[in-house]
Amino acid sequence: MKKIFISAVFALVILASCKKDLSTNAGDQQPAITSNATSASGNPTFNLEVILRGDGEAFGLIKFRQDNDAAKIISLDTWVRDLAPGHSYLLQRAVDAINVIDGNCTSTSWLTLGKGLIPQAILTNDKGTGREDLWRSIAAIPTGSNFDIHFRVIDAVTMAVVLTSDCYEYTVR
Repeated sequence: MKKIFISAVFALVILASCKKDLSTNAGDQQPAITSNATSASGNPTFNLEVILRGDGEAFGLIKFRQDNDAAKIISLDTWVRDLAPGHSYLLQRAVDAINVIDGNCTSTSWLTLGKGLIPQAILTNDKGTGREDLWRSIAAIPTGSNFDIHFRVIDAVTMAVVLTSDCYEYTVR
């Protein structure tokens, strides 16, 4: 009953929010979700809180951050829950053409993310919760470039899609 109540609270907060701020709690290291202003103000979107949804209660969050430094490294703190226990999953992203921002992600050129250029699986525990700190260098992409970007999590064995995100706008810092 407690799990149902907590899931219902998460769902209400998600539906009421446009942008989230993630911080880690104890236990299964589930990020807390709080409501913030949206990025529709015209400000560059260097950092994102990406929500991933799947069938039933399957859920995920990506804390997508690019620090303001010359290395141009994107940190992807990724957390999933209510997936198959003791299983491997992969995070993928697809971006639309550079500087074509319309809020409609159409690209199906999926890139598997990981630790730099090396794909890294997200392993779930016996409760179906997993977390992985991933990263990607975008040093070759000019500062100020804009993209529509979306994400998905796939089963590492069957390659079936288990979680998907909405379309987000990202600006390279």
